[in-house]
Amino acid sequence: MAGRECYHCKQWIEEGEAHDCWTTTEAALTEDLSEDLQEAWQRLRDTAVSFGDQRIYASHHSIMFSRKSCYFFVRPKRNVLEVCVFLGRTVKAPQIRKVDRASKSTIVHFIHIRHRDEVESPITDWLHEAYARGDVQAAKTKSARSGRQPKAARPRTRRRKPST
Repeated sequence: MAGRECYHCKQWIEEGEAHDCWTTTEAALTEDLSEDLQEAWQRLRDTAVSFGDQRIYASHHSIMFSRKSCYFFVRPKRNVLEVCVFLGRTVKAPQIRKVDRASKSTIVHFIHIRHRDEVESPITDWLHEAYARGDVQAAKTKSARSGRQPKAARPRTRRRKPST
């Protein structure tokens, strides 16, 4: 019997058998939501899709929206959709529950949505800003790389231990 043991769940998998113990889908993450949250989720997803080409996928407990990298994600919870938006600036608004630094140039904003009517401006504007930020970041990275001169090769020298 040819096969292998999954290193995550330790289940035996026969050769040729499909197995993914980390499989998560949008449907699985949103199936237990209340009707209001289902409608809010659908409106949020439709808004993001209208921005243009992107990848939408489920990962662990979140649904990710990404271009080259994730620009926002949604954590469906029992009473709320927690939306985490990555922006290049700090936004102060009543809808923002928490702000945290994700990297040197990126700030993540946490927003709670309870009803589809909340998925409108300014939240949709922030989502679009995060989506468009991918173009700006890619352009900056490309220009920084093209303008950089390669480092000249330096001879390696060994440090000597001081004699005692």
